[in-house]
Amino acid sequence: MLPHMHLIRAALFGFIALVTSSQVTADATPSSPSLWKCVDSGLQRQLNKTLAQLGLNKAVSNKKLSVALVDITHLDKPRVAAVNGDEMQYAASLPKIAILLGAFVEIEQGEMTLDRDTRDSLTRMIRVSSNEDATRMLNRVGKNRLLDILQSRKFRLYDPQVNGGLWVGKEYGNSAAYQRDPLHNLSHGATAMQTARFYYLLETGQLVGPNLTREMKSMLGNPGINHKFVKGLAEFPDARIYRKSGSWRQWHADSAIVEAEGHKYIIVALAEDPNGGLWLSRLIQPIHQFMVPTRLASVGH
Repeated sequence: MLPHMHLIRAALFGFIALVTSSQVTADATPSSPSLWKCVDSGLQRQLNKTLAQLGLNKAVSNKKLSVALVDITHLDKPRVAAVNGDEMQYAASLPKIAILLGAFVEIEQGEMTLDRDTRDSLTRMIRVSSNEDATRMLNRVGKNRLLDILQSRKFRLYDPQVNGGLWVGKEYGNSAAYQRDPLHNLSHGATAMQTARFYYLLETGQLVGPNLTREMKSMLGNPGINHKFVKGLAEFPDARIYRKSGSWRQWHADSAIVEAEGHKYIIVALAEDPNGGLWLSRLIQPIHQFMVPTRLASVGH
């Protein structure tokens, strides 16, 4: 490839995404605070210290681990910390949250019906990561339609200006990719920051209306697979977790909203290592302890 051709390609793609975004909705919701502008130095120090104590600095420096952490206890004043937050990685089943969004956008616009069969299928796709249901829902939304939604002006959950984001360019099965992401050639990709932003938009009601927001969040609750963040939080019975994870070969991902004792935070981690799943189980424990300080105070007394 000629020098700078990738920049030209990204610029062209951005123009195409801008043009096609009008196909999704003309009613833009009020913009939320940019998470990229809400970095909190104290929270960043705590995250950096935790990663160092867990022996994960090498993984961070080699860009084999990405983490985004957002304190949303006060929704209008998010506090953000991240390492490799804009590094696009293969994310396995985590981008099924993009299919979930696509389905609910279509439901809200009257193109799909949230009947019992659809609700059950979407729930299985999220809670037990059913590939069959993910492919079924992807095809009901429409492959190109979903990519239009992700790149739309309203959502910008895949945006070349921040190195990509959530991407679904392949069914969940043995079929070939139909459209890999234009910046990194990934079939199922994500960045930690854009995934965190998905949860922030969900929690602030900026994805769909209030009733459908509750439906989406309910599907993310009661995880059916006990690993990574869920396994790591097992010793904190007060914690409620709304999550979607993904694993394939050496790629391990998890993402969640965690609520406990009046505190609420978003945590996303993407790892490329055979031990990546273990990293995430270990990582969530100290993070939860400093994100929910009242627990430490009660233990002290």
